[in-house]
Amino acid sequence: MNRNPLIPFFIIMAFGIVLTFVLSFKGLGDAKEMAEEKKGGEKTEQAAEFNPEQFYQQTCASCHGQSYEGGVGPALKGVGERLSADQIKDVLQNGRGGMPGGLVPADNLDAMTKWLAGLK
Repeated sequence: MNRNPLIPFFIIMAFGIVLTFVLSFKGLGDAKEMAEEKKGGEKTEQAAEFNPEQFYQQTCASCHGQSYEGGVGPALKGVGERLSADQIKDVLQNGRGGMPGGLVPADNLDAMTKWLAGLK
């Protein structure tokens, strides 16, 4: 039983060539979508409306607690009574104490500030 030792190498080569073509066509499709977005066209997944509560749960809850009760960071319940909207926005932009600045994207600062000021 003599087997040809080159056959597995040819199969791997053929698979690699097919995979290269498939990924090239996938990349061309993605390039067209990226060009559309750059021109100001429709954005796909990132066009979702900013949800301050969801952003808080993903980014801030680890320090400020799931129910805004505080933890490593201060409690956020009633923060609108202690700080003005401008002060809240300043903290979000520049940070304060152990909180780093710039966690909230600049285009969403106003929505996050309004949401935080309304927490009771």
